[in-house]
Amino acid sequence: MVSKPPVGDPVQDAPQVAAPQHAAAGLPAVAHTLRIAQAQMGVRRTARTLLKVNQKDGFDCPGCAWPEADKRHVAEFCENGAKAVAEEATLRRVTPEFFAAHPVADLATRSGYWLGQQGRITQPMYLPEGGDRYEPVSWERAFSIIAEELTALSSPDEALFYTSGRTSNEAAFLLQLFAREFGTNNLPDCSNMCHESSGSALTETIGVGKGSVSLEDLHRADLIVVAGQNPGTNHPRMLSALEKAKAAGARIISVNPLPEAGLERFKNPQTAQGMIRGAALTDLFLQIRIGGDQALFRLLNKLVLETEGAVDEAFVREHTHGYEEFAAAAKAADWDETLAATGLSRAEIERALEMVLASERTIVCWAMGLTQHKHSVPTIREVVNFLLLRGNIGRPGAGVCPVRGHSNVQGDRTMGIFERPAPAFLDALDKEFGIVSPRHHGFDVVRSIQALRDGEAKVFFAMGGNFVGATPDTDVTEAAMRNARLTVHVSTKLNRSHAVTGTRALILPTLGRTDKDVRKSTLGGKGTAQFVTVEDSMGLVHASRGNLPPASPHLLSEPAIVARMARAVLGEGSATPWEEFEADYARIRDRIARVVPGFEDFNARLAADPGGFALPHAPRDERRFPTRTGKANFTAAPVEYPRVPEGRLLLQTLRSHDQYNTTIYGLDDRYRGITGGRRVVLVHPEDAAALGFADGAYADLVSEWTDGSERRAPGFRVVHYPTARGCAAAYYPETNVLVPLESTADVSNTPASKSVIVRLEQSESA
Repeated sequence: MVSKPPVGDPVQDAPQVAAPQHAAAGLPAVAHTLRIAQAQMGVRRTARTLLKVNQKDGFDCPGCAWPEADKRHVAEFCENGAKAVAEEATLRRVTPEFFAAHPVADLATRSGYWLGQQGRITQPMYLPEGGDRYEPVSWERAFSIIAEELTALSSPDEALFYTSGRTSNEAAFLLQLFAREFGTNNLPDCSNMCHESSGSALTETIGVGKGSVSLEDLHRADLIVVAGQNPGTNHPRMLSALEKAKAAGARIISVNPLPEAGLERFKNPQTAQGMIRGAALTDLFLQIRIGGDQALFRLLNKLVLETEGAVDEAFVREHTHGYEEFAAAAKAADWDETLAATGLSRAEIERALEMVLASERTIVCWAMGLTQHKHSVPTIREVVNFLLLRGNIGRPGAGVCPVRGHSNVQGDRTMGIFERPAPAFLDALDKEFGIVSPRHHGFDVVRSIQALRDGEAKVFFAMGGNFVGATPDTDVTEAAMRNARLTVHVSTKLNRSHAVTGTRALILPTLGRTDKDVRKSTLGGKGTAQFVTVEDSMGLVHASRGNLPPASPHLLSEPAIVARMARAVLGEGSATPWEEFEADYARIRDRIARVVPGFEDFNARLAADPGGFALPHAPRDERRFPTRTGKANFTAAPVEYPRVPEGRLLLQTLRSHDQYNTTIYGLDDRYRGITGGRRVVLVHPEDAAALGFADGAYADLVSEWTDGSERRAPGFRVVHYPTARGCAAAYYPETNVLVPLESTADVSNTPASKSVIVRLEQSESA
């Protein structure tokens, strides 16, 4: 039975703590999935919806970017994917009456969990200058407000166009086209906050800023290294691929500061044996200190170099550049420094080396645990060095595997959502549409916040997402957003960003992945059903078709919103056929096919194969490396790792199991034994004892930055937990307030949310 949304925020003052679990999925995951889905959708709608998730004739799950095999299960979803779908396909509604009853000041006091639980937004809403609450507005008036503000700017670069990774290829292509025709490259996106470090490192070293493996490669690998990633919560369907690889003989090394249930044992709910016993996954767990990964891979590279016959000399000679400089740096790696940086023992590293040398086909997978540090880019370059040494890029069963979170974050970048676009892309865009795109670089996420803070930007437009909740330095970011003349959010549901507004604000409700998208014909009749496309984490492009009636007759699709905004802003001076694009998304795909390499015959290929097609990847397909040298590049950066002062801890921010990015589904973290609250900090018992904090005590987390400034997150329950020594962990977005805006990765400018120096102070709420 469908339940009503919570009236008040649940109390989170006393989270309960039990022992962490040692297996993921299984019967508890099935039961939790059904309970959440039925509470949001009811029994019949749950079946109708979930059986279409990730099917060839269905819709792409908005919960992650993990690919599907050609042969699909009937239930091709995981627990957290089902939660994401249930939240979108909910029968709960946020109407104009809701906004009339809840001023913006009231919304600002609510938790992200409460806001998200209210349901789908049903009409465009407007917060006028001086107003205290949102009020209904027509679509026509909403677009005229955007046009008023954008055309009043003294420069197009005073506008920011942010994109969330759930945005479809078609909508993303239109948004970047509009922004560039308007005159700016200010196209920050969520990739700036997650895998920008991966893209930066991979583009430099192998020439393509994406992963080089397929699902079939994972199934054929001899060794899979999973570093800085928790697939049991963040990419649960990946566990099936790891299980299949293990059954074929692969071994798995997991490298992480925390033990994670999903990498210990996977109870596959698709099989009876999986439900009962499950499969052990990790063969070697390296409980590394936060930020020690570069040092670990550098030492492994030194040891490979010292092992006779271990280097693939033919591959290195034919396909790589910079080997001598790299080898000199690697040979200088120091055992004592590595042990200090990693917290590992010599025996553990030597055991890892044995597994590396025994493998002919090795894959390294990673996520935010590698990408959100000051030294993330050189860390990932070192991973590439590790793979190049033994020829593990460009052959079956081997390669790089950055695992992305948002379901189309990779596709959005492919479509041109990038503040630093390649000249060749702009040339093709300009030729196709007869425009003159700006050539100077735009603002990424961090630079956008700084521009709002400093008065350099005045209009903020977000295509999905929860910008305020996802970004670092919460107090600074919120003050910056309030400096804007206009903030616009294209959304399906409420989140924190709707309560932190510019002088004026708009909420534009849009269709979700689960909603049918039927474009009305100008000649009458039923109209034409449309579909959109996405690109998964392994470069496969496929269609997504919703199957539910829209949550409200007042919703517009993302492509329609961009097209109508463009017409309102650019007017008759634009020769781009925005109205045609809104009416038929196939026409958008025709243009994509002529602008973006790899999308030739886009519509025909989708029609020929409902499962989609793979984009070309030169290193994987041809062992060709389109870098500045024409070869794969070894690199030789100095080894870095965080130095933590006495009496301090190194904090990483992370997700709970009841969470997808900033969307909070519930207040539990089942695998880690946490229930009924999110303000917890996980600390090793010996570290906690040394700092004077018993299990169950309450502490304020205080971060310390290099300029002497401090930031405080109060009232966290201390949980004695088997973390790596000297390390701590707590959930975001609650701890984003601790991450200084200027604390970013070199090269990529990604917020360094995985290495925050903190001290614990006795909390007044204790």
